[in-house]
Amino acid sequence: MPRQRVLVKRDDSPRPDGAYVLYWMTAQRRVRWNFALQRAIDWAFELDKPVLVFEALRCDYRWASDRHHRVILEGMLCNRERLAKRHVTYLPFVERSRGEGKGLLEALGDNACCIVTDWYPSFFLPRMLDAAAEKVDCRLEAVDSNGLLPLAAPDKTFHRAVDLRRYLQNHLQPHLLEMPAPDPVARLDGRGLDGPQIPESVREGWTAADLDALLAPGGLDDLPIDHDVTPCDFRGGSEAAEQRLERFLDERLERYVDGRTDLDDRATSELSPDLHYGHLSAHEIFSRVAEREEWTPDRLPSSGRGAREGWWRMSPAAESFLDELVTWRELGYNGSFRREDNEEYGALPDWALETLADHEGDEREHVYSLEQFERAETHDELWNAAQRELLLDGRIHNYLRMVWGKKILEWSATPQDALEVMIELNNKYALDGRDPNSYSGIFWVLGRYDRAWGPEREIFGKVRYMSSENTARKMSVKGYLERYGDSAQSQLELD
Repeated sequence: MPRQRVLVKRDDSPRPDGAYVLYWMTAQRRVRWNFALQRAIDWAFELDKPVLVFEALRCDYRWASDRHHRVILEGMLCNRERLAKRHVTYLPFVERSRGEGKGLLEALGDNACCIVTDWYPSFFLPRMLDAAAEKVDCRLEAVDSNGLLPLAAPDKTFHRAVDLRRYLQNHLQPHLLEMPAPDPVARLDGRGLDGPQIPESVREGWTAADLDALLAPGGLDDLPIDHDVTPCDFRGGSEAAEQRLERFLDERLERYVDGRTDLDDRATSELSPDLHYGHLSAHEIFSRVAEREEWTPDRLPSSGRGAREGWWRMSPAAESFLDELVTWRELGYNGSFRREDNEEYGALPDWALETLADHEGDEREHVYSLEQFERAETHDELWNAAQRELLLDGRIHNYLRMVWGKKILEWSATPQDALEVMIELNNKYALDGRDPNSYSGIFWVLGRYDRAWGPEREIFGKVRYMSSENTARKMSVKGYLERYGDSAQSQLELD
């Protein structure tokens, strides 16, 4: 296990008289390609104990809704089925009222040799981990399975993609030799240890989730979450995620360079929700791409200067995709890990703060409220279509997502208001919302990871400008407008 991936939150010695090693699954909600589960199994072998996997879903996280809950629950069902085949005890718990799960982790910890959990740098999870370290009475480790580069490896914050790209080209290769086990649970096969029993104190105080009932029609109705944000036509869980990966590799990867801007025949991976919910690993995606390319790490040059193309020594399509998967995705994780204010307006670069302040008083031709933005009630047909795609499908086409944000900046009273609107709508409706990579996209709209542009414009100042008109000239939008135009509005009103 790479040392840089292990964060010791409570430095007690493991208890040899504990009944099991507890893996508290919080962010990497899968049983394959998972460093944290692998670490728990390492402890199980060292202590000669079985493993108990505990996965919980609270009801009071911000933006909790039927949409997010359903995807997570489908993932829990997949985990239950996969672990049952391997005779690993799995405890799913879903809160039906606020605070119902209070004390459950501590109760499980009372019988544990040690606890291993996920190290994730965003949303409420860092605070939850800190609180857990104060409450449990045994060793607690958090393990980083977020990306190819360990969070703790760089000792600085990167402010441009080229700077991280240069760092990766000079430091990533050793980490590519330290991949997680594709199937860590395989080590337990034939070991002869029965899965642990759930402690009686836990069974009496808390009821394991009935996942089948929760996923049945109406199963979420009694939960205190937002029922107006309805599920999308998107199936959660590792099995579905792996199928999407196969489809991307078989049907889309070779068209990735040019086809991903096509609104009608998209060549995008559509894997960002799977990565966000932890149902798919960046390591697995990378390994599958490398396999297709017949690539091995010894093909990498010993160093690089940050060039976008050529360093991986793969096909242009694979290199373009890996720049998104590795450079741009992990740029967001670096910011979330290293800056406590990463999700605040003041974390923008100085030049962006200065130019937006200079133009804050500029006259806006249109100013819309959060409610008008949310209901897709602007004067711009293409923007409204993008918002309806978000409402209906939980996503926006990658290029249109940038235009969507730029117009929110243009049509908000202040850039601070624009940021609040983007965060609210993205995190409420997007399947990949509330993720470091998602925050990168939102803050890019306001200048993060970008540079000053000219000519200086009203409202935007030196921040990059984009428009629906230019987008319609670059891309064929007719089919997109037919899908997400007035008929889509009617569908929303019926829902």
